[in-house]
Amino acid sequence: TDGRAGEGPSGWMLHFDSRELAEGPMGYMVEDRYLSRALQGAVQKHPLITQINNETVVDQQVGPASVTVTTASGKTLTGSILIGSDGRSSGTAKRAGIRRVGHDYGQTALVCAIEHDLPHHGIAHQFFMPPGPLAILPLPGNRSSIVWSETTKEAARINALPEDEYLDILRPRFGSFLGQIRLAGTRFTYPLNLTLAEHFIAPRLALIGDAAHGVHPIAGQGLNLGLRDVGALAEVLILARRRGEDIGAPDVLERYQRWRQFDTTVMALATDAFNKLFSNDNSLLRLGRDMGLGMVNAMPSLRKRFIREAAGLSGDVPKLLQGRQI
Repeated sequence: TDGRAGEGPSGWMLHFDSRELAEGPMGYMVEDRYLSRALQGAVQKHPLITQINNETVVDQQVGPASVTVTTASGKTLTGSILIGSDGRSSGTAKRAGIRRVGHDYGQTALVCAIEHDLPHHGIAHQFFMPPGPLAILPLPGNRSSIVWSETTKEAARINALPEDEYLDILRPRFGSFLGQIRLAGTRFTYPLNLTLAEHFIAPRLALIGDAAHGVHPIAGQGLNLGLRDVGALAEVLILARRRGEDIGAPDVLERYQRWRQFDTTVMALATDAFNKLFSNDNSLLRLGRDMGLGMVNAMPSLRKRFIREAAGLSGDVPKLLQGRQI
């Protein structure tokens, strides 16, 4: 819903109810520490994964049938394919000569966890404020995660404030529907920008996750897009191996790019447009977007399409993300 600090939410809102999905909940809120711990445990237990820590890749060379990376300590590693998952400033992409397009939003996200007196009932909320969106995401117990966007200058000022003054600024934006709130952990910030790799592949190389695309968090789809990349690339490579193909061959990697590039580009452009539409205080735009939210909410078939999109159930979903074996 739309809103202004201290004024409460707009009367127009869009409500997504997971009971409208036969597949079950729209999604799950998982704290990063638990997800990281589970993934790290799976990596350590897998007999075919060798984990190398405290090394930095400084060079990568592509040959006719292999790719070799060299670390700062002089260690070399050779394989059929190199997968870059090293973030928005991907060194893997830079060394491959893959350019990026995008822009800075002039916004910074303030992130913190809070405790509150009243239960959240597992419901996530998002308020569209003039400087940027504020998301309230349910955690176990009477706790929620806050992702709150402000202009870069204002975010730096707010984050430097003592805890009581920080909360004094958050409360009018947050409202009183969860009762009194208190900080429940470390607060931090991260800058918001749009960045897309012009190509998701290069000779014997594929980019996944933020190395391929970094989008605005307004739709909460960053991690989900990355997981789709992983599922799609795994499916492409496994099927290619079964057919006896070279998994690093250009035509094999092109299948991955065709599968993922259009989907992520559409999501990036949609979140970019959505952020521009809602991160302002223009009266006419506010009226138009409020009516738009209300109209979608009043049309069950259209609302369900939005729910399926948010739940990652639309489009060509990789088998692994459907819980199926490849």
